[in-house]
Amino acid sequence: MAATAKKFGRVPAAVARLATSPELLNGFLKLSALFETTTLPALDREVLVMTVAARNRCHLCVAMHTATLHGLSASPELIAALRAESALPEPRLEALRVFVHAVMDTTGDVPADALTAFTDAGYTARNALEVVLGIGTYTLSTYANRLTGAPVDEAFAAHTWHAA
Repeated sequence: MAATAKKFGRVPAAVARLATSPELLNGFLKLSALFETTTLPALDREVLVMTVAARNRCHLCVAMHTATLHGLSASPELIAALRAESALPEPRLEALRVFVHAVMDTTGDVPADALTAFTDAGYTARNALEVVLGIGTYTLSTYANRLTGAPVDEAFAAHTWHAA
């Protein structure tokens, strides 16, 4: 909790709720830190996180990661498309979004043509496995946030989101 407070300047409500299971919180923080070390660029990681968050209907996660995308200077069009769960304006990132859905839809049994479309967009076989890490990490977070009814912190209120 101390490291999280240092990073955010406070302990977000979601983190406080996850801390009721120290194992869950520590697992998420470790997985999240590992995901940050992957070869996927920061913007691509956030596209993955937002895709999982919107798919899993985590209003808190979408709000938090919208703020992160703004911090990465993502285009307003990209952010709006991710929040609307619609096609992304950048073909490479759209290939990532589609691949994330393919992995989730097939529980990893991705058809060869879906993997080929992903690698044809400039991603690697390693990136495909990093996508699995990201999905697992943020599925853990979205499920826990929904289970605990974690509220949107005031810091993210401007990015409040409701599933369509």
